[in-house]
Amino acid sequence: MTREEKNAIIDQLTEQINTYGHLYIADISTMNAGDTSDLRRKCFQKEIKLIVVKNTLLKKALENAEKDYSPLFEVLKDPSSIMLSDTANIPAKLIKEFRKSHEKPILKAALVEESVYIGDEQLDALASLKSKEELIGDVIMLLQSPMKNVLSALQSGNNILTGVLQTLSEKEN
Repeated sequence: MTREEKNAIIDQLTEQINTYGHLYIADISTMNAGDTSDLRRKCFQKEIKLIVVKNTLLKKALENAEKDYSPLFEVLKDPSSIMLSDTANIPAKLIKEFRKSHEKPILKAALVEESVYIGDEQLDALASLKSKEELIGDVIMLLQSPMKNVLSALQSGNNILTGVLQTLSEKEN
């Protein structure tokens, strides 16, 4: 591979890393072609970009990226692939689901919401993170709850008041 080709790959990788909000580094080496194809298909369905890349090229792309990815450099040993996603927890959930029937991928590291997670033991924590959309939904639900309580109290108070007035009108007759 010529220097120009390497620079083009690094530039393309840097652009993709800057485009997506969350980066996972995983080891998918020793997976057979069928399993790798299945993983790629599942990534495509979940809008995750899966790229198998040489560590040296990935390191240069991370150095050129807008965010500080230097804490991830220590895991750039052995074969690596990256998973890029706009939703923080989707790649972790996909890895957990895929590992129910496969040995790999193994999570090496992730940079999610400006936080660095190193090691496969972080997979459960990453999978349990709430996405931005889930957090917004929770906030909306919490904001609606007091309003529903007030409306419910007003409606039940209306029924009580109607009942009292009806009872009083019947007593006068």
